[in-house]
Amino acid sequence: MSPVSHLPARALAPRRHDEILRRLGAQGSVSVAELAEFFDVSRETIRRDLKLLADQGRLGIVHGGAARFEPSEPAMSLRSQENTPGKAAIGKAAAGLIKDGMVVFLDSGTTTFAVAQAMAGLRDLTICTASLKIALHLCHVPGMRVHMLGGEIDPGEEAASGIDTLDAMARFRVDIAFLGGGALSPDGEVTDFTRAGAEQRGRMIALAGRAYFVLDSSKFGKLTPLRIPNFDRAAGVIVDASPEPALVEALSQKGPGLIVAMLM
Repeated sequence: MSPVSHLPARALAPRRHDEILRRLGAQGSVSVAELAEFFDVSRETIRRDLKLLADQGRLGIVHGGAARFEPSEPAMSLRSQENTPGKAAIGKAAAGLIKDGMVVFLDSGTTTFAVAQAMAGLRDLTICTASLKIALHLCHVPGMRVHMLGGEIDPGEEAASGIDTLDAMARFRVDIAFLGGGALSPDGEVTDFTRAGAEQRGRMIALAGRAYFVLDSSKFGKLTPLRIPNFDRAAGVIVDASPEPALVEALSQKGPGLIVAMLM
């Protein structure tokens, strides 16, 4: 029995809420069954707790529990300092899927930039990207032809987006694409922060011969607001660590394969 279970449930509610949020911050997601056992209360009590916190915008409800809700993404300059070894491992695994002579689409983001950094040994590639940082990096690499996709520049993402970008993407025959995403949700789906980002990634899945999402483990179990069209048609998701078994199973049900990169 929990040491605080002898107190009235109402009096314990604020303490439960604090603990639920603490666990979400550490784990990314929680289950109703796990919380009910820990607090020694009914599952219905936990569901009421989760609904209250969700109504306050502090978490998102998912099947069987809750996940950390991320309404907006930090700027790229901040994200670039996070989990650099994991992103480097993902970049190397992704670059291993590219063959000389391919047309490659690289999405904007810090993990896709790690893919660009790992491509130095490849030759005769055509690169399509909306990322200023990726374009600037690869245009100096011998054997790369870089096409910068037009559109309005998002200063936080340091990349073009919008209708002009979507139109430019459609002009290319893309062999392989590497896409970012906001989260790998507990339901096994990569989701996004913005409608424009979700639409652009969904469009590239449909256009590319093969499309892979590249996500580091900090995005496991989180929730972002928007689904990405055509996600089930993606070839796979490349990550730096194996997710929890339930998340692996949920992803397998959606369709894309899972590739776990080896950390050096």
